[in-house]
Amino acid sequence: MADTKREIERKYEATIGDDLPDLTVVGGVSAVVDQGIAELDATYYDTVDARLAGASLTLRRRTGGDDAGWHLKLPVAEGVRDEVRAPLSDTVPPHLHDLVRSRVRDAELVPVVRLRSSRDIRHLVDADGTLLAEVCLDRVHAERLSGGTGTADWTEIEVELADDGDPAFLDKVDKKLRKAGVNRSSAASKLARALEETVGRPAPAETGERQPPSAPARTPQPPVTAGDHVLAYVRAQRDAIVGLDPAVRRDVFDSVHSMRVATRRLRSTFRSFGKILKRAVTDPIADELKWLAGELGLDRDLEVLTEHLTTAVSELPSALVSGPVRNRLRSWSEARRGGSRRRLIDVLDGERYLDLLNTLDALIADPPLLKAAAEAPEKALAKTVRKDFRKVAGLVGEALDLPPGHDRDVAVHEARKKTKRTRYAAEAAAPALGKPAETLVKSMKSLQTLLGDHQDSVMVRDALLDLSAQANATMESTFTYGVLYGREEQRAAATEAALPETWRKVRSAMDV
Repeated sequence: MADTKREIERKYEATIGDDLPDLTVVGGVSAVVDQGIAELDATYYDTVDARLAGASLTLRRRTGGDDAGWHLKLPVAEGVRDEVRAPLSDTVPPHLHDLVRSRVRDAELVPVVRLRSSRDIRHLVDADGTLLAEVCLDRVHAERLSGGTGTADWTEIEVELADDGDPAFLDKVDKKLRKAGVNRSSAASKLARALEETVGRPAPAETGERQPPSAPARTPQPPVTAGDHVLAYVRAQRDAIVGLDPAVRRDVFDSVHSMRVATRRLRSTFRSFGKILKRAVTDPIADELKWLAGELGLDRDLEVLTEHLTTAVSELPSALVSGPVRNRLRSWSEARRGGSRRRLIDVLDGERYLDLLNTLDALIADPPLLKAAAEAPEKALAKTVRKDFRKVAGLVGEALDLPPGHDRDVAVHEARKKTKRTRYAAEAAAPALGKPAETLVKSMKSLQTLLGDHQDSVMVRDALLDLSAQANATMESTFTYGVLYGREEQRAAATEAALPETWRKVRSAMDV
């Protein structure tokens, strides 16, 4: 069984000899407690083309110290990583292998570097003896095992914040170390330094060989043409899907929603920029993205709907809650939970999903560009954004002309979908078109929020009708569902009333 630890640390070049400066003068530190020396032996695993290292991921098997075992480090922010741990074993634990599968695909994980460190450990504690941070002086010997040859030796200082500690404390330690002449390390990790300082074999880009689709991509050149800008946006969404995969598997908050949004952005981009990327190639990919978004949303939509209804019931005065409403809502939700977390993990482990990732890689490596892709972005991208905006204008106008009811609900929903497409097209164009496109993105987002609130109300009312029918069939009171339905009608009416003014503001922002 694996567990996760949030790691917040800073690394420094140890140019101060064989000891640390006096850290008792750091604010809040009462004592520096010597914890002795630990001998650590870590073997790092990666693909032969360094896919994990290219994504700033590290996977190691380490012995020695008080946390021997397998460690997978996932970047969260600068100096912040989530360390997923698993017990010692001879092979990579399946759970950790799954967490890097979106990067590794079908490639083999092999030992790439061995690091042996002599770690001098000190604890910085306050007056109560509470740990504030662990400071280590590491004398490191690195040996390249694959992908190159050679060895390297260095000494570094590592300062790791105690669990639930205040990150501002690291600033105090940093100030003292810098005052003592200690500089921050230029390497993000020991592995990164080892790979840099040992002799690596020429990368595919240097030898002229075609780089594997899932290998770390070379830094793209700044976009120039319309096609460059569209591909940059496509690449960002591909990277988001791949990068979010471990978070979705770990059930990190909002990760499923974020991955789903990335799939929608990609589908929308393929449709909007059909004059730049060949639809005959992108349409089948869009179909697969739609499938993935559906799998990601199996439980998500129901979860949001149930949460809304639960909150609405809790906000009602007790006199308006008639019958076993909460129990009915709970059983209704459980009966409709068509997906499950296990199902989603099965999807991420399946060949169809991995084939989709490979297809996206191939499209980016060899894009199906059309003639318009070579045009100046100010012309081609602005033309697409205007076209999408005109579609939104037509649908919003149609919705405003319709009386309240089913037909207006459908028109508002269609306007919402086109609003998202226009927003995403403007996002892709913003680096080239600048402030006008950025302003349109904000306007489309506000319109999307308003139209989304309306669609949520439609879905909630449909659910309430279903709940009421079930309650009626078992002779339960349906009074509360009627009250909630009326409130949702009022919410929809308020949204529709706000639409003309919101739309007026959006039109005034259309200047791309």
